[in-house]
Amino acid sequence: MGDDRSVGLGVLEAEPVSVVRPVPLAATYNDQIRPLLDVIDRLRNLNVMKEGIQLPTIVVVGDQSSGKSSVLESLAGINLPRGQGICTRVPLIMRLQDNPCADWPELYLEFDGKVVRTDEDNISVAINDATDEIAGHGKGISNAPLTLVVKKDGVPDLTMVDLPGITRVPVHGQPENIYEQISEMIMEYIKPEESIILNVLSSTVDFSTCESIRMSQMVDKTGKRTLAVVTKADKAPEGLLEKVTADDVNIGLGYVCVRNRIGDETYEEARQEEAKLFGTHPLLCKIDKSIVGVPVLAQKLTQIQATIMAQCLPEIVKKINDKLKANVAELKKMPKTLSSVAEAMTAFMQILGSAKESLRKILVRGEFDEYPEEKDMHCTARLVEMLNQYSNELQSCAEIDPRTNFLLEELEVLEEAKGIGLPNFLPRTAFITVLQRKVKGISSKPPSFVARVWEYIEGVVIRVLMQHSENYPQLQSSTRRAASSLINKTKEKAMDRMMELVEMEKLSDYTCNPEYMLEWNNLMSQQNTFMDTINNMSRPSNIVLDGIGEVDVANLRHRKPQIQEAFDLKMRITAYWKIVLRRFVDSMALHLLFSVQNLVSNEMEKEIVGELFGPNGSGGIERMLEEAPSVASKREKLKRSIKLLRDSAAEVAKIIDGAYND
Repeated sequence: MGDDRSVGLGVLEAEPVSVVRPVPLAATYNDQIRPLLDVIDRLRNLNVMKEGIQLPTIVVVGDQSSGKSSVLESLAGINLPRGQGICTRVPLIMRLQDNPCADWPELYLEFDGKVVRTDEDNISVAINDATDEIAGHGKGISNAPLTLVVKKDGVPDLTMVDLPGITRVPVHGQPENIYEQISEMIMEYIKPEESIILNVLSSTVDFSTCESIRMSQMVDKTGKRTLAVVTKADKAPEGLLEKVTADDVNIGLGYVCVRNRIGDETYEEARQEEAKLFGTHPLLCKIDKSIVGVPVLAQKLTQIQATIMAQCLPEIVKKINDKLKANVAELKKMPKTLSSVAEAMTAFMQILGSAKESLRKILVRGEFDEYPEEKDMHCTARLVEMLNQYSNELQSCAEIDPRTNFLLEELEVLEEAKGIGLPNFLPRTAFITVLQRKVKGISSKPPSFVARVWEYIEGVVIRVLMQHSENYPQLQSSTRRAASSLINKTKEKAMDRMMELVEMEKLSDYTCNPEYMLEWNNLMSQQNTFMDTINNMSRPSNIVLDGIGEVDVANLRHRKPQIQEAFDLKMRITAYWKIVLRRFVDSMALHLLFSVQNLVSNEMEKEIVGELFGPNGSGGIERMLEEAPSVASKREKLKRSIKLLRDSAAEVAKIIDGAYND
């Protein structure tokens, strides 16, 4: 007897059908494929995908009533649940394994940590019962997977994920947002680059209108990882050849046309009828035999699966090792469990010391290696920007613009400050009066700047303290409270300092800065030109004065008495005001530097220690002995993740070692 394994017939022609042993749907390549498939399945069972490591997966999608269940039944050789509406309500992971040595098929379900054994006669009931247990009784869906293992002679070595059929209109008992729920589930499975999309299309519809095509095109525009299986070829043979050859919907991995099993046909009978249909039908026989029949579909899927697994395995190994290394490092960074007050005190002092060093770097020394990409934490640069902005605000204050009502204020003050005395002496009262008005005009700026700059510093200090104490949440409320209290006190001192400076500038008019006389002399050198403009009515009334700007003197021409004194007073105030503004900025800068240095080096540690150990202390050190629930949860999560990743690495290592040994 020859070994004639024709893809189309799937039976040995030399023997009667009644006694023939069915030929497997696809060559299994056990030595190459089965070990890879086993390790991917074991990784999936270990839930390695929860660690963000994607596994190569054949994802079966299709619109409702597209014939998806029939295709899967033909591949698995078993009956899946049928009925009205959505039959698949959870992701069904189908693990098919060729098992030619077994006396009978072995079938079982895995879900929620349980294994439920069943048989071919009861598999539909078992799946329905398991689905109800996972997704509840009714017609709702769930994202929790159900695994069906089929070990049977003649099935292809495949693992596929069957997802609910796409429906837009909810039927009785289904949630109103059933379409959104199913779409979200499908997109989650088909989005990863490692997924192969098996798109089930009915030959009775226009492919471009299928919702499953629209979804697959969203994540696989070129179709490089999409394979289409066209069902119900016998129901709509007209134009099918044109549909699969034109490929208007970008199916990169090609098409396979199949005939659905009808009625009580056995799977062997269905394969014979399928081969006969594509061999003799006047229209369907024209379709290339390399893209028709369930055996061809099984072969294509097996080969695609082997290719994608071989491609992905090295990257999977790298991702597992990288994630394992990162998690082990993170676990090592976590604080050890404290067992005594001495250990707690040591940990506390380490936290305080490291936080102080970080604050020195970013607030005092201007180093930002701990926050290279976060400009808000480049504190010295931000403080300089804030000082520059403060200086600009002082310089551009509208209330003190020297061009506004030029000389009118000075004339008014001189009129009220005149007294019995020599006419060529400026009364000091006039100077002080104008000075006080100008100081009052900017008096709101210094306290506003103080509030702004210390609000920024408070945010920086608290962020650093919280970051260094993140493993001990018991400390954080006390530390935050101490830091806020200290910064409020420091801010109040700075506010008092600035208001004191404002009052000093109102009461005194003194500077030893030689720039005052130089500036005043430069400004006064324009007096003759100014007086010529005042006296010569034929000249334009606008004049540009260095250090002042353009002014209009038209309303001054009729007030010639005291004009020269007013001009002198204006120039004195202008020259002196530059020094006053500089003092406001310089004093603020020096006090800020001193306050920040003192806060970081001295006050902060005392404040935090006082908060914890003072008469009203909250007992934070003792509470450090009780590990916070969030930290304990993080520790356990890391331990579980590390175990999972180590188990996964061990499973992959077996395959790699076996490959090298072979």
